[in-house]
Amino acid sequence: MSPRSSFERALAELQQDILRMASLVEQAIYDSVQSLIRLDVAGAAQVIMSDEMIDELYLEIEDKCVKLIATQQPLARDLRVAITGIKILLSLERMADHAVDIARATMCLSGQPLTVKCLDYIPRMARLAQQMVKDGLDAYVNGDVQKAREMCALDDEVDYIFARVFRELVNSMREDPRTVMQSAYLLYVSRYLERIADHATNIGEAVIYLVTGERWELN
Repeated sequence: MSPRSSFERALAELQQDILRMASLVEQAIYDSVQSLIRLDVAGAAQVIMSDEMIDELYLEIEDKCVKLIATQQPLARDLRVAITGIKILLSLERMADHAVDIARATMCLSGQPLTVKCLDYIPRMARLAQQMVKDGLDAYVNGDVQKAREMCALDDEVDYIFARVFRELVNSMREDPRTVMQSAYLLYVSRYLERIADHATNIGEAVIYLVTGERWELN
């Protein structure tokens, strides 16, 4: 196998590794929100425990990226492929951390039913954030700059919902002090989901950099 063929194979394996990690992260986000809605402590604990596997995979793939750069000394677009891989990995790892944060909030909220009205907005934010992750990874696999840019519209929607949730939860705390604890934790959760959407947008920016070599601010 020629050095070029070997290098291209390594890049293809890197992409598959990133997609494998992304699948685990998407599942963690989904499971964390479902655990919150159901106040499922066991499910939340599983999200927290699974994060160790995601962290290990992150370090393993990051090491591959670094070795690829060090041993192959890629230039131009090949170097962008490796750098983009590291950027996407970092965004995915931070998303997984926020899924753990949501799971921990679920544990703190367990023991009593959720009564705060704006709880319905949380699953909607989660669905949008998950769609952004999917779109970002699709754009990454297909080198689709247009799809990467279109993600910004979904991020705007997530930000809009977050602002509404913030206002409603603050009003809830003012009107009924008994809701303060629930409202505070749900504020954290909505913020974590908003940050997941931001990290998905970072993936879109990384894709644009990969394809065009230009740096765009989508958020």
